[in-house]
Amino acid sequence: MNAVVEFQQYSNDNFEQIRTRFDEEYGVMWSFMRPEPRPCFTRTVLQDLLMYQYNLESFKGRVVTNGQIKQANYMVLASDLPGVFNLGGDLATFRRAITQQDREGLLSYAKLCIDNVWTYYNMRAPITTISLVQGQAMGGGFESALSAHVMIAEKSALMGLPEVLFNLFPGMGAFSFLSRKIGMQAADTMVRSGKVYTATELYGMGVVDVLAEDGQGEKALYDWIRKNHRSLNSFQAIQRAKQRVNPLTVEELYEITEIWVDAALRLSERDLKIMERLVRAQNRKVTEPAIAEQAIA
Repeated sequence: MNAVVEFQQYSNDNFEQIRTRFDEEYGVMWSFMRPEPRPCFTRTVLQDLLMYQYNLESFKGRVVTNGQIKQANYMVLASDLPGVFNLGGDLATFRRAITQQDREGLLSYAKLCIDNVWTYYNMRAPITTISLVQGQAMGGGFESALSAHVMIAEKSALMGLPEVLFNLFPGMGAFSFLSRKIGMQAADTMVRSGKVYTATELYGMGVVDVLAEDGQGEKALYDWIRKNHRSLNSFQAIQRAKQRVNPLTVEELYEITEIWVDAALRLSERDLKIMERLVRAQNRKVTEPAIAEQAIA
């Protein structure tokens, strides 16, 4: 059984919309997203995640637990909300900024997203980043999962890039991460289709690295760690070498998100109405489980 302690350098008291946990045996640092009022990337959850990531990076993975310094070897991004990893961008914020033609506000939000995925992808510390997808990961939620060095997903997980439904495209890393993982043609097909894929399909395509049985995601994650832990130094060095062979820069990500902002500001009222319907769908992801819990009680 793993010894579990709270992350004391930045304890949960420092965060509003993520929960952290440190498992000492293998040095696994967890962050569980719990955004409000919708299961999407609110500014608050983005800021919490970035503080958490910067802290681990700046201390080279060293954490203080119970007065002792321990080494974090793995950083895991997961969700506290059953059935949902993350539904992506804060569409209500997008709609408001687009209606007001607030380019600065929209770009500020987009760059905050880029800072998150870039830090996770380009972790400048001896830490392997892992995403554990349980439930739905849509749009920016899928992009954040893609930014990890290793993606683990349960078979019932659903992932997709629905932005084309409201006449836009995923601008926070989808093309950059997918093209380097499965090639540009396959990435282009995924982005243009707006299709929702099963984790099994994505595993077959090489997008998902580890496929877990439903309800067994955390077990599969620790199985992968136990299998690879002795060769962790080699794994991390190979990861850095792969990134050097097919390099990604933060400038590329920033430039693409500028394209996304300009495209978003050109959306029509019809496009915004479709976006509003998706906001209501996001809200239902929160209200329906709550109603079910009340009925059981």
